[in-house]
Amino acid sequence: MPKPFHVLAIDQGTTSTRAIVFDAQARAVALARREHRQHFPAPAWVEHDPEDIWRDTLAVVGEALGRCGGSEAIAALGITNQRETTVVWERTGGRPVHRAIVWQDRRTTEECARLKAAGAEALVRARTGLLLDPYFSATKVAWILDRVPGARQRAERGELAFGTIDTYLLWRLTGGRVHATDVTNASRTLLFDIHRQCWDEELLGLLRVPRALLPEVRDSSTLYGATETALFGRALPICGIAGDQQAALVGQACFAPGMAKSTYGTGCFLLLNTGDTAVDSANRMLTTAAYRIGGRMTYAMEGSIFAAGAAVKWLRDGLKVIDSAAATAELAARVPDDHGVYLVPAFVGLGAPYWQPNARGVICGLTLDASPAHLARAALESVAFQTLDLTSAMARDGARRAEAIRVDGGMAANDWFCQFLADILDARVERPAELETTALGAAFLAGLAAGVWKDLESLAATWHRAAEFSPSMPAARRAGLIAGWRQAIERTLLAAAVPR
Repeated sequence: MPKPFHVLAIDQGTTSTRAIVFDAQARAVALARREHRQHFPAPAWVEHDPEDIWRDTLAVVGEALGRCGGSEAIAALGITNQRETTVVWERTGGRPVHRAIVWQDRRTTEECARLKAAGAEALVRARTGLLLDPYFSATKVAWILDRVPGARQRAERGELAFGTIDTYLLWRLTGGRVHATDVTNASRTLLFDIHRQCWDEELLGLLRVPRALLPEVRDSSTLYGATETALFGRALPICGIAGDQQAALVGQACFAPGMAKSTYGTGCFLLLNTGDTAVDSANRMLTTAAYRIGGRMTYAMEGSIFAAGAAVKWLRDGLKVIDSAAATAELAARVPDDHGVYLVPAFVGLGAPYWQPNARGVICGLTLDASPAHLARAALESVAFQTLDLTSAMARDGARRAEAIRVDGGMAANDWFCQFLADILDARVERPAELETTALGAAFLAGLAAGVWKDLESLAATWHRAAEFSPSMPAARRAGLIAGWRQAIERTLLAAAVPR
C-alpha cells in the first residue's frame, strides 16, 4: 500500500466547524463545513454547546474523508481552534458541566476590573504577555466553577477537566486518553508563563483555577495520540495543534522575524513574528507564543480586534441592509466616498490597543442622505482603521515594520477592502493563492511531525501569492480619513466612560 501523503485539518471556528484535506503541495482537495448555533443568554454573553461542536466535527471529517478516498489517504491530522473559548467537562463520560464560554464573552468584566484594582495586572503581564481582560480563559473557568453547583469541589478532587476547544476535541477524538494542549493555546489562558513555558502556580492561585483541571502542554508539532479507530475506520495520528491565529501565521509561512499576517474572520488578528524574543509591549499589544517546534519557542506580537467580519454579519443579519457579505464590495464601490460616516464596531467592547470592555458600537456622521452603501463602506473601512491602530501601536513599541502584510480569512477575498487596507496602512497587502491558511497551518504542523514536509523551508516553498495591492491613496486624503476615525474612537471611549 502506498504511503498516505494527505493531511487532514480540523478548523473549529467561532461560527462553524470545517474539515479540510490538503495534499503534499499544500492544496486543498476536500472541504466540508457546518455552522453551529450561537447562544446569547445575556447582553455581551456568548456561548456554544460543546456537544454541537463535537457532532459537527464528526460530520465534517466524515464528509471530507469521503471526498478524498477515505481515512487510508491521511498521513496525519491537525487541529486548529477558536482560542480562549472555555470548556469544563467531566473526566468520566465527557459531559460538559456548562456551555462553552466563547472568547467574545464579557461576563467577567467586573472580576477583571477587581483584579486590576488590586494591582494584579503587572504580574499577569510579566508572566503571560497578556492583559487582564474577559477575553482570556482563566476568569471564564473561575466563573463556571463558582456558578455550577459543586463544580469547584469536583475540580479540586480531579473529577473535572478544563480545555480550550482543541483540548476538548483531542480528548473526545482519543476516547478520553489524551488531555493536552499546545503552547499557543496555553499561552491564551492567563495561567501559562510564556518565558518558563509552564503553568504558573502563583497565577493559578490568583485566578482561582485548580491545578487538577489543567491539560499537559506540548509542542505545536508533535504526536499527541491517535483517534479512536471506530470514528473514521482507522486510527489517525494527531500530530499538530495551534490556536487559529498562530495556525494562520504558520499557514502564511511567516517564519522569519518581521513577517506579519492579518486574519479577517469574525474578529481580526494581526501577528508579527518576533523570533526567539518575547517583546514586551508598552502600547497594550499582546506578547504570545507563535509556535513551538522541536522544543524551540518562537514568539509573536499580537493585536486583537473583536469585530471584523462580525460587523458585516451585523449588517446582513441584524440591520438586514445587505443580502450577503460579498455584496459589501459592490456597495462600497457604488458611492464616491465615505460621506463622513464612520462605524466603530465595538459590539462586545474594544480590543487592542484600547482594551475597553465597556465600549459599545457607535455610528458617526449620519445624515438624511446616508444610504446602506455608506454603512457597508463604513463597516469595511472600520476593519482597515482598526488594523492601522494595531500596526501603529507595534511601531511605537519599536517592532520592525513589515514590508508587506499577508492577509487571509473571509474578508481577504474582497478586492475593495484589500485595496483600502493597503491605502490606509501605506503598505503592500499580499493575498495568498490558498486562503484557507488557518486550516493549512494546522496541516503544516501535523504534516511536519508526520514527515509529509521536511522542515520550515519546505513549508515556505509551498506559499504562493495570488494578488498584491499597493498603496495609491494621496497622503492628504489618507490623513483626513484617519483623523475622522480618531474622532470616532474618541467618542466611543468617552461614551464607555459614562456610568450606566
